[in-house]
Amino acid sequence: MTALDRIAPEFVEMAHAIVWASVATVGPDGRPRTRILHPIWEWDGTDLVGWIATSPTPLKESHLAAHPDASVSYWTTTHDTCSAECAAEWVLDDERRTRVWQLFENGPEPVGYDPAIIEPWRDGPTSAAFAAWRLTPYRLRVMPGTVMTQGERHRLLTWSAGG
Repeated sequence: MTALDRIAPEFVEMAHAIVWASVATVGPDGRPRTRILHPIWEWDGTDLVGWIATSPTPLKESHLAAHPDASVSYWTTTHDTCSAECAAEWVLDDERRTRVWQLFENGPEPVGYDPAIIEPWRDGPTSAAFAAWRLTPYRLRVMPGTVMTQGERHRLLTWSAGG
């Protein structure tokens, strides 16, 4: 098991370089649903938190109400992969929605972008169409492609809360 303070920076670096992730949730019927989303991650040296700008659709609302978890998986053509299994919660208050909006708006390239380019969000972070998810990882995995292509098993990093 890798310490969080070692894996978190590597996770953020890889995730932000890849940008787009497959994000899975599970509905009340027990069936998973995946979607491609664009998380941004914050590591402050102690805590790792992910943020996803999204719209509060009935499907997403029912999924997080039934199972407040999300699995986030990144992959690139070099076979670099990283994943986070997370507790997920809605961010619906104006203060935190504005903060998430600004995280993306001022985020580093290539993960940063202006959320106003999304047509339903053109009215800004306090519009009814804009919400966010807060992701709190309880398991992380970082696997550079060289683990598979060159047998560098020592570069595979895993962490889980509680050990």
